[in-house]
Amino acid sequence: MQLRKLYRTIENLASRHVENEEDLLKQVIEEIVQNEEVNVKGGRVWKFDAKTGCYVLLHQTGDMEAIKQGYAIKVKDYPIFFELPKARTFLGSEQDQYLRKRGILRYSATGVGEKVKWRDHILYRYVFAFNAEHLDESLTSTLNIISSALTSVLRSKKLERKTRVLEKDLDRASEIQRSILPQHELHFQSYEVYGVSIPDRIVGGDFFDYLVGEGDDERVGIVIGDAASKGFPAAAQALYTSGALRMGFDYQTKISSLLSRVNKLLHRTFTEDHFITLVYCELTDARNGLVVYANCGHNNPILVRTNSSVEMIEATGQILGPFPDEKFRTDNFSMRKGDVLLLYTDGVSEASNEQGDFFGEERIVRLVNDLRHLSAKDITVRILEDVQKFNTMGLRTDDKTIVTIKRND
Repeated sequence: MQLRKLYRTIENLASRHVENEEDLLKQVIEEIVQNEEVNVKGGRVWKFDAKTGCYVLLHQTGDMEAIKQGYAIKVKDYPIFFELPKARTFLGSEQDQYLRKRGILRYSATGVGEKVKWRDHILYRYVFAFNAEHLDESLTSTLNIISSALTSVLRSKKLERKTRVLEKDLDRASEIQRSILPQHELHFQSYEVYGVSIPDRIVGGDFFDYLVGEGDDERVGIVIGDAASKGFPAAAQALYTSGALRMGFDYQTKISSLLSRVNKLLHRTFTEDHFITLVYCELTDARNGLVVYANCGHNNPILVRTNSSVEMIEATGQILGPFPDEKFRTDNFSMRKGDVLLLYTDGVSEASNEQGDFFGEERIVRLVNDLRHLSAKDITVRILEDVQKFNTMGLRTDDKTIVTIKRND
């Protein structure tokens, strides 16, 4: 399963209304174990008890021999618990004889939710453990995304309770967000660019920007991004990322260096369960229409040629934020006269109708192909209109952002 898709799946499961976070975690682990794409057989939820210094079993499900409810394991017997806040997931060999008799010889431990201070240590409040046919390092990325999604949802729910008393401030935040977005239209050399962003709530986590260096008429940066969380936290992260890119653009000539700097800043500034997906395209004055780009875990931009052939601009690196030492690779392609490049966020492709069907990538490709003879503005507006109509009675909505780039000469 693609990591972004997995994140969305877990986020949607965890967003259901429940009475408390423990019930939420129980529901989610049930769904994870039943999801064939995640490929685990059994799961357990453990909760830390600061009074006893133990993780206590809250819930178990799946193909495993029953463990008595309320069974506790001491933190001091599992040093890996002290490492989870850094690594998020660990795989190990089970030492507890009672658990070994229940068939647990190897275990995974994945931190979930907020972190608590205990004595001189920082620990996750909850730990998810899973059984699988093959419990090895290949499972770690999946478990990390599950942890990140759940932690983000739990944190968002807590923040949303607080922000209910700050609605007036949100209005002001909306004004600020609108004020920093660029003008919709940009002309550079033989390119025309047109972007629109429509937040699902008062403020949103989508953004786009045009980066133009002072006195530099040889290149322009086109950015589209999507913060993983919702509402005000997402908007704050989007604003921060956009500002960091603007400040760094004049001083970093290499895209990879600029993104590495922004990634480290995001990691230091925001909690590890928040991340940004982003596409950075740099248009140049090269006669061959050279476009240099980096795709940081974002939806694949769609390049439609004048002969109707379609190319997907795939990811060249990881998401921004959680991994401070990540390296960001760049790639390039050339745009010829009449070619159209569409950048978009998943609020467009995953907009749903009342039957729960997604608008989908294939529909977007067909639209761009049908509309490629129009201006960048008309292509953007027409696609957004179709998405909004499709999503009018939809079961799921999200921020929607499109940036269209067309080469005319």
